[in-house]
Amino acid sequence: MILAMEQCACVERELDKLLQKFVLYGQHTERSLDELLKYVTGLRDELSHTALQEAELSGTLSLVMSQCCKKVKDTVQKLASDHKDIHGSVSKVGKAIDRNFEAEISEVVADSAWESQERQQFLSAGIVEHLYRQGLLNVAEEMCQESGLSVDLSLKQPFVELNRILEALRNQDLRPALEWAVVNRQRLLTLNSTLEFKLHRLYFISLLSDGIRKQKEVLSYARHFQTFATQHQRDIQTLMGSLVYLRHGVENSPYRHLLDTSQWAEICDVFTRDACALLGLSVESPLSVSFSSGCIALPVLLNIKAVIEQRPCAGVWSHKEELPIEIELSKKCWYHSVFACPILRQQTSDSNPPMKLICGHVISKDALNKLISAGKLKCPYCPMEQNPADAKQIFF
Repeated sequence: MILAMEQCACVERELDKLLQKFVLYGQHTERSLDELLKYVTGLRDELSHTALQEAELSGTLSLVMSQCCKKVKDTVQKLASDHKDIHGSVSKVGKAIDRNFEAEISEVVADSAWESQERQQFLSAGIVEHLYRQGLLNVAEEMCQESGLSVDLSLKQPFVELNRILEALRNQDLRPALEWAVVNRQRLLTLNSTLEFKLHRLYFISLLSDGIRKQKEVLSYARHFQTFATQHQRDIQTLMGSLVYLRHGVENSPYRHLLDTSQWAEICDVFTRDACALLGLSVESPLSVSFSSGCIALPVLLNIKAVIEQRPCAGVWSHKEELPIEIELSKKCWYHSVFACPILRQQTSDSNPPMKLICGHVISKDALNKLISAGKLKCPYCPMEQNPADAKQIFF
């Protein structure tokens, strides 16, 4: 991942140089053309007001026009020459991309990965769900028609409502979110959610920011906190304390932190998390998670491919759907408990569950069976001998 960031930074530096040249060239071009326009305009005005005789005017005009044409030609040639220099910078960006990134990455995917109709349908469904999450409903509908995917209306409707509420929150309108939270209050309580309180708190703060002219509304709205007095007593006390400074402005008081605008971004995140939890959905789109994971894993896979191609084992890549190599995706991509046997280096499964030995060490069932000798088992990590039948299956 660090290597990938360095490669991106290298390309970004070349791109910054190119953009800087574009800016400077644009400024230089504009300045040169303005000067040329002023010169030609001034020359025209001078010729139109010259009171020379016709014979003298003819000779003068020929000389002046010759000088004018030369000046225009020199300016254009200079701008064209400067523009050619930019072509070299554009070429450097392309070379930096070729040097730092793999041009062809399709070879790290098995040819049969998307051959089956079932897998194609899974991919299409993932894309459609991602589009629904982003609020791109029309694009999602078009995707369904072109891919032949049939999506139940019950799947679409929750995303329509969530995007409507999120759009209102981004515009600092709390009413749709408050209405939704009240309707789903009991379900939110089962999740120990603080969403409804945070919405009321933010609405109260928005009234505070309007100053003394909203005093009656602020005092009246404070009644909404009665339901949350037990769980959020300290927060409520802070909100009530800010009323003392309402006349002089909360922004000029020790409570000015209440007006922090970052709370609007936070409330969008809290709403998204809790709403997705009620719908049984992950907070992040499965497609975006898969894409991020692929970006992390791709450099490792490309290195593995290069090693395999240099050795007489190229068939390993094409004849198996998976490689027996673990790729670290960071804790951000951990969604369930996984135990890999430290002896066989294999992930445990229902048919090969993790087993806890008497000494406390854990290995897989297959490893346990292979370590049995003469009816006894010696722990591979400590010298303790034990009866294999005493090992117990554990569940993560």
